[in-house]
Amino acid sequence: MKKEDCFYLGKIVKKYSFKGELLAKLDTDEPELYENLDAIFIDLRGNLVPFFVESSQLHKSDLLRLNFEDVDSEADADALLKCDLYLPLDLLPKLEGNKFYFHEVIGFKITDENFGEVGIIKSVNDSTAQALFEIDRNSIEILIPMNDEFIVNVDRENKTVFVNTPEGLIDLYLED
Repeated sequence: MKKEDCFYLGKIVKKYSFKGELLAKLDTDEPELYENLDAIFIDLRGNLVPFFVESSQLHKSDLLRLNFEDVDSEADADALLKCDLYLPLDLLPKLEGNKFYFHEVIGFKITDENFGEVGIIKSVNDSTAQALFEIDRNSIEILIPMNDEFIVNVDRENKTVFVNTPEGLIDLYLED
């Protein structure tokens, strides 16, 4: 399994018991969706290694308590601390309407109601306070905030995101 075929689920943050149980912080608004997993891929030194889940349950709402097969001591658990967790993309719940996963819209066209076709979404920058669409328009980078008020429609069939941005926002990037 390669990372590009997976999505980031979360990170193992601490040990729960001396029997090898671990707590993982999940990167999701709906942790209950991941309560009954059979297996999880753990990033061990750059390789995704499958671990089979013996038992799991939600712990204090946003943590998932995990008990993996063959991880039954503190030493085994220590080796997995701070490791990232991944699942295959096909396990992602399907989103409808204007909700989308960041990876899903890469390569989509972006069209503004006032400006017209802006360009192609090449990535999503979520390292800032507000996530941004990074758009390529003839080698010029245009950034549009991923604000619910700006996103009018996500047309998966035609691979287009329709937005309505404040007047002049896109022009800022195109003036010499």
